Amino acid sequence: MSKVCSLQPSILVSKNKICNNEKKGRKMIKYATPFNSLNCSLSMNHTSSTKSSTGKFGKFGGKYVPELLVTCLNDLEDEFYKALNDVEFQEELRSALRDYVGRETPLYHAQRLSEHYKDKDGRGPEIYLKREDLNHGGAHKINNALAQAMLAKRMGRMSIVTATGAGQHGVATAAVCAKLGLSCTIIMGRLDIERQPSNVRLMKLLGAQVKSVDGNYKNASSGAVREWVANLETSYHLLGSVIGPHPCPTMVREFQSVIGKEVRKQAMEKLGGKPDVLVACVGGGSNAMGLFHEFIEDEGVRLVGVEAAGYGLESGWHSATLSKGEVGVYHGAMSYLLQDDDGQIVGPYSIGVGLECPGVGPELSYLKDSGRAEFHAVRDEEALHAYKRLCRFEGIFPALEASHAIAALEKLCPTLPHGTKVVVNCSGRGDKDAATVQQLDQLLLFNAMVGKNDTSNSSKQPSLCTDCSDNPSEERISFGTEITKALH
Repeated sequence: MSKVCSLQPSILVSKNKICNNEKKGRKMIKYATPFNSLNCSLSMNHTSSTKSSTGKFGKFGGKYVPELLVTCLNDLEDEFYKALNDVEFQEELRSALRDYVGRETPLYHAQRLSEHYKDKDGRGPEIYLKREDLNHGGAHKINNALAQAMLAKRMGRMSIVTATGAGQHGVATAAVCAKLGLSCTIIMGRLDIERQPSNVRLMKLLGAQVKSVDGNYKNASSGAVREWVANLETSYHLLGSVIGPHPCPTMVREFQSVIGKEVRKQAMEKLGGKPDVLVACVGGGSNAMGLFHEFIEDEGVRLVGVEAAGYGLESGWHSATLSKGEVGVYHGAMSYLLQDDDGQIVGPYSIGVGLECPGVGPELSYLKDSGRAEFHAVRDEEALHAYKRLCRFEGIFPALEASHAIAALEKLCPTLPHGTKVVVNCSGRGDKDAATVQQLDQLLLFNAMVGKNDTSNSSKQPSLCTDCSDNPSEERISFGTEITKALH
């Protein structure tokens, strides 16, 4: 077991180019075992019940793990595809999604929000929200958590371990473990525990053991891997996003694809045809792939992913992996990730804690490079405004993560022809974020008041004042500093 633990750093991170430290770089490659080096493009004729031979999407994905874990992952892959083709398992899952989760979720016409984006002649797009916030637990995360927990029980693994950032995946996992009689251990960064106390309370109430580690989700995800490796025979690592070694990205995407399948059906019934544009926030990418995957073959449907620009893309304080990342290996798969010149992970940042993932799903990386999907990034302040906008126009509290997708409408909608049908995935509810939003409103107001007569100085963290200056003064109280104090 000590040998496996000693290999942990090498299975987590590897630069896809020669590092300055050649010896260290060779060691990473030596211990990284790719499942298959063959590059094959993403099949547009892929069906969910067809077994992948490589776990690759173009050059992305794969299974870069120590030999000991290859056997575990191969067994998981076999059980996954058996379950997909097991009529009894599928019926049990459909029943639980309907009766326990509350599916299907509505495709809601946001009429007042649509009016907000129309011109003086009443011309503009029509905006619809896929209401994943109405799921049991308040987010899309339970779609995958339920299915994987059922799979774990089918495999005889009665102990579930996972990592969570904002806590939505943690709450979902704790809930389904309680339902299925499984033990549940959730690893969470100390910073995130402080930022999301309500979700921590819920996890504990649901019977989960919550373990804290230093840092945030980046550290928690590594901790969950270590916890799993220490108990391979009895535990099941329940990944919450479309990341990790094969078959994990495919599994999570498959279990989240219920979102897009429902949207297709609902759009045909309510709109008389397919949507024109799909919009989803992107951290690891589970809600985006859940929405997008059903429409990949439909070239007329535009796929728009929205990342977290944090304090700005040039500030170094963001989670925009696809916008600013480089190709490397993180948690056993090749994808875009945030890393420094030595191939070490750079900690992500976002006001939406659930978007703080240093690596993105490999299938999304492929969709970016192939040009099938486009990706944009919005700043913290834009997400805050979008949160309040949806509250006041529609009476809906979006999670700060989903608020990034809603914020993208500000620049997207003016470019769209009249009558364009836009579906935004409202991936979670934001009552968990209400106190945070109130704190940040006060900080924004105070920052604007003291910043009227500032001069530029680039030595401090970037400000998020109204004028979005990248060079706050020494005298100004930096919003970046204050937001860090408030949230951390």
